[in-house]
Amino acid sequence: MDKTDVRRSKRLSQVLRHRPGSVGIELDPHGWVAVPALLDALATHGTPMTRDDIDRVVLGNDKQRFEIDAPQDRIRARQGHTVEVDLDLAPSDPPVVLFHGTPRANIESILATGLDRRRRHHVHLSPDRETAERVGARRGDFVVFRVDAATMHAAGLIFWRTDNDVWLTDTVPAAYLALDL
Repeated sequence: MDKTDVRRSKRLSQVLRHRPGSVGIELDPHGWVAVPALLDALATHGTPMTRDDIDRVVLGNDKQRFEIDAPQDRIRARQGHTVEVDLDLAPSDPPVVLFHGTPRANIESILATGLDRRRRHHVHLSPDRETAERVGARRGDFVVFRVDAATMHAAGLIFWRTDNDVWLTDTVPAAYLALDL
C-alpha cells in the first residue's frame, strides 16, 4: 500500500473499530456499516474516499483487518474493536501453541499478570512466530511470547478464530506464557 492508502486504512480502523461516532455513523450489532453511508460520512468529516479507495485498502491490507459483505454492500473491521460489537464467531479449538508479540517494556507486567484485553474485546494471538514478530515490531523493540493454547483450552478457556487467522481469547493467565527466545 502506498502512504495515502496507509492513511486511509488507519482512518478506517479508527472509525470501524473505535470511533464510529467521530463521523456520525453507527455500526450495527455485528460491526457492519453500509459502504455508501460510510463514504458519505467520511466525506462530510474531511476524509473523502471513493469506493475504489475502500476496495483497494481492504484488498491491500496485509493483515486483512477489514471485510466486505458484497451482497449487502457493507464493511466492518474483523477484530480489535473498543466499541461494543458481536463478531458472531464460533468458539474454535486452537492449535497447540500460539504467539503474542509485544513491546519489550511489557515483559515484567505480562509475566506477573498475564495478558488481558485492556480496552479491546479480546486478547489477539498469532498462529506463528513471524506474524507475532510483525505485530510486536510496530512499536519498536519487542519480544514474542509463546502461549500454551492447548493447555489453556483444556482448562476451559475459550478461543475464537477470525477469517484472517487472528486468534482471540478473553485472557491469557501468566501460567500459560513463556518468552519465546
